[in-house]
Amino acid sequence: MKHSIKRQMLAAFIGIIVFLLSMLMIVNIVFLEQFYTRRKENAFIDIYNQMKTALQDKDIKNGAIEDNKELVSIQNLANKSNIVFRINIADNEAITNTNDVNSADLNLALEGYRLGKKSSSVVKEPGKKSSQIWQITETEDKKTGNNYLEMWGRLDGNTFFIMRTSLFAIHEMADTTNSFLLQIGGLIVLLCMAMVYYFAQRITDPILELAGLSEQMAEMNFDAKYTGGGDDEIGILGENFNKMSSNLELAVKDLKKANFDLQKDIEQKEKLEENRSDFISNVSHELKTPIALIQGYAEGLRDGITDDPESMEFYCDVIMDEATKMNRMVKNLLTLSQLEYGDSDMVLERFDLIDMIKGVVNSLELFIKQEDINVQFDDTMKIMVWADEFKMEQVVRNYLTNAIHHIGGDKVIDINMELVGEKVKVGVFNTGNPIPADDLEHLWDKFYKVDKAHTREYGGNGIGLSIVKAIMDSLHQEYGATNYDNGVEFWFTLDRK
Repeated sequence: MKHSIKRQMLAAFIGIIVFLLSMLMIVNIVFLEQFYTRRKENAFIDIYNQMKTALQDKDIKNGAIEDNKELVSIQNLANKSNIVFRINIADNEAITNTNDVNSADLNLALEGYRLGKKSSSVVKEPGKKSSQIWQITETEDKKTGNNYLEMWGRLDGNTFFIMRTSLFAIHEMADTTNSFLLQIGGLIVLLCMAMVYYFAQRITDPILELAGLSEQMAEMNFDAKYTGGGDDEIGILGENFNKMSSNLELAVKDLKKANFDLQKDIEQKEKLEENRSDFISNVSHELKTPIALIQGYAEGLRDGITDDPESMEFYCDVIMDEATKMNRMVKNLLTLSQLEYGDSDMVLERFDLIDMIKGVVNSLELFIKQEDINVQFDDTMKIMVWADEFKMEQVVRNYLTNAIHHIGGDKVIDINMELVGEKVKVGVFNTGNPIPADDLEHLWDKFYKVDKAHTREYGGNGIGLSIVKAIMDSLHQEYGATNYDNGVEFWFTLDRK
């Protein structure tokens, strides 16, 4: 990344280090020599003051430094500060802390200052306070080209002194320090780069992980979690990201569920509207014929179309028959409506399925005999089931009624039982023509009729199997119709336990 935090941290820290090293070198070049010179001047003055105190001892003879504690202290201080000195006493006695050659050079320099024959390039500091007469000068040795800082003056009476220290050391030290700073500075920069890179990596890696996590969340992927851990601010941020991810996932799930429920409600509403339209259309179609018949025969009776009692009785029978069919259809529609909209309560109870079927068969015995039908049913068994006995009686009656009205061939109705695990499968088979394959899946639709002419003949309206479907769906049981070569079987299942 062009503007990554890691690069910015590296640039910032390296810039700070280079700036500090540069400032240190500038300060070293500009101010180190001045600082060094000021310290030497202070050392000169301290030694001068100690010389004044030491020379007040009247017993000093022949420069016997070891016999005087003050002079020993002066020598130690001068040696510590890399200063050489010489004191010329009035009777030509001398006190020095250097060898004869250097002492002679100091003596010549002191005489040159006294006689005004020696000049200095810079007078650093003159001192003329009461008995203190001295000056500090910076001078150059023509022979060696070396620069010195010197202090000379009078201690008391005819006692003179001179002190000297080389300025070459400060120049060399400044150059050495700058060279050292350049070399060590480079190592420090490399070391700092490595350290900054390491710590920047530790900071940016979790940030990059959080950035990737945010991208995953933007793409609605809430399975990605922050795994960097840690108790610092980034760790707390990562933990909050995980909580936010979980909360968003729950919110999205709730939103999807709400959207699904809304879509389901919309579809259900559309389906209800469609069913309502179909219902009105189908009811209108079903009622049109009986109403027309009733109206026609009623008008004929009113207009006295016949005086024959037998014809009049026929007209009345038609009117009553059509009214009965309309009444039956209305009752079936009310039953179906109650089942589909949950207004009909299911009473689950344990009862003998065989006894219930036997009762339905007995109630339809008149129709069975009229059609000369052979009903095969083993009523010696006993099968206990859990269901609503009254509604299951409607199912069985509907199956048997359909079988009677669509019987053909050998005119056989076979009511069979098959135990399948904890369930029983009940089948009602009748000989006759199989149902066309295209019609099988529509049998359970309201007002659907396979053979409309034949259905009309026995008063069917295409609602019976819709009632069966609603009852079996409310019991969460299976049902269906199966074609055979010689007939059709309608079946359903019930729980035995």
